Amino acid sequence: MSQKELLKGNTETLLLSLLAGEAMYGYQIVKEMEKRSSGYFRFKEGTLYPALHRLEKAGLVEGYWEEVDSVLPRRFYHITSKGEKVLEERLNEWRRFSRAVDSIMPAHVS
Repeated sequence: MSQKELLKGNTETLLLSLLAGEAMYGYQIVKEMEKRSSGYFRFKEGTLYPALHRLEKAGLVEGYWEEVDSVLPRRFYHITSKGEKVLEERLNEWRRFSRAVDSIMPAHVS
């Protein structure tokens, strides 16, 4: 499975996880995702904003405009209480999935 396929299936959960820590705007999300994943995840606008809009439409995140440092207003996103519940469910499922995969995969390949 390619990195792109793995990301596609987990984009929204990754975004909810980031936004559970603090509200962020688009560019900040991209940079934080890249930083925390040591460059593994590099979101592009074509991936990020459609995912944020899906999350917003589902009521899992809310967006609001805020002016920062007297520059143009930025759209910040924060997780909602519904989003926190969904994130908890997804993380629990991810842990079960990960344990199941780890129990089958070899610890190392020669």
